[in-house]
Amino acid sequence: MKSAQLPQPLRGVIPPLATPLSEHDVLDVEGVDRLVEHVLAGGVHGLFVLGTTGEGPSLSYKLRQQLIELVCERVDGRVPVLVGVSDSSLAEAVQMASIAADSGADAVVAAPPYYFPIGQDELTDFCGRLADDSPLPVFLYNMPSHVKVSFTIDTLAQLIEHSNIVGLKDSSGQMVYFHEALQLAADVRPDFSLLVGPEQLLAETVLSGGHGGVSGGANLFPQVYVGLYEAAVRQDLEQVHKLQAQVMRITTSLYTVGGYGGAIIPAVKGALACLGLCQPVVADPLRPCTAGELDLIRQRMEELDIEPTRASVDS
Repeated sequence: MKSAQLPQPLRGVIPPLATPLSEHDVLDVEGVDRLVEHVLAGGVHGLFVLGTTGEGPSLSYKLRQQLIELVCERVDGRVPVLVGVSDSSLAEAVQMASIAADSGADAVVAAPPYYFPIGQDELTDFCGRLADDSPLPVFLYNMPSHVKVSFTIDTLAQLIEHSNIVGLKDSSGQMVYFHEALQLAADVRPDFSLLVGPEQLLAETVLSGGHGGVSGGANLFPQVYVGLYEAAVRQDLEQVHKLQAQVMRITTSLYTVGGYGGAIIPAVKGALACLGLCQPVVADPLRPCTAGELDLIRQRMEELDIEPTRASVDS
């Protein structure tokens, strides 16, 4: 299997790949194949496995390793593969980074360690040691809603000096913070990648000088998000407004099915099932969509009237 050359900075749309499952802790191998080809056919610029949308923290280490190996084999160097190694254990994060490197991945992504409350000095030390020991470049993952601690700008200013820390995925949704990170990188590390998590902010991020987004909806409609990114790069504001409205319709019509925060992942899995890409099975503790919710998702996807990618048609 080939490894792609990791651009610095990494730019574009990098979907946080959903993890197709056939049952509890069993990978849907054919579903992974279909999903990988679907998003690549949509023109994405990389893949991020074992992130939040990929249910990484809910999967066994055995399944995580199987998924890393399978995705790297299927991608075969066509785009960079980033692997989530977020863990409360530094040793486990380093071990997963080694597995990712051996499998042909191009970088790893790490959120702050969760469970114990930690200070910024401890966070800086943890991430610095991970970067020291990781055989692959490290992206920081700012996800305060899930891990309850953020990378402050002062902490980021220290970590950005580490040569093996190459980027930030910011899922805080705070654009003031993101602009401060942009200014920091411009002053210190022009090669440092700045990617945004919330897909509603993709166009704003790129127009402001950011490098792209890790957009969950790109699992479903990669061509929409790639088109939005490319329009923002061209500063084609008419096309940006058109595709931004489409992204907003996707998020408000699909992600709200189920009615609670964690329901976004079952909704994405349900939508993927409606596209014929994988089953709607989710990892514990989340619950899959009900039959009624799947019917509602199917109806709303029809109303979106988005042209499928070539791989979806072929499948």
